[in-house]
Amino acid sequence: MARIAGVNIPTQKRVVIALTYIHGIGPTKSQEICEKVGIPSEKRVNELSDDDVVKIRETIDADYTVEGDLRREVAMNIKRLLDLKSYRGLRHRKGLPVRGQRTKCNARTRKGPARPIAGKKK
Repeated sequence: MARIAGVNIPTQKRVVIALTYIHGIGPTKSQEICEKVGIPSEKRVNELSDDDVVKIRETIDADYTVEGDLRREVAMNIKRLLDLKSYRGLRHRKGLPVRGQRTKCNARTRKGPARPIAGKKK
C-alpha cells in the first residue's frame, strides 16, 4: 500500500483515481500530476515502482497544498470571516447556507433534519 501525503492510497485502483483519495486533489489535478511525473493513466498503484511513488510524493509536496495544510488554511479562512463578523461569517456561525441559497424550502443539508414546532398543527 503506497502512502502519499499521509494517506494510504488504494492499491488496486488506477493511479489517476487513487490520487483523488488525497484531500485537495481532484480528477484534474490527479491527471496533471500523472502527466508531470510521466505515468500513463491506465497504470495501477500496485504496478508503480518505489521511484514512481517518490516522484509523485515530491511533485505533490512541491506544487500543491493538500491534506492537513489545506484543512488548516480553510479553517483559518472561515475563522477570519467569523472574527470580522461579516455576513458570510454569521452564516457559518448559524450553520446556514453561505453562498446565497434559499432557505425557505431547501437547505436541509446545512440546517439539519426538520424539527417540529409545538402548536403548529391545525
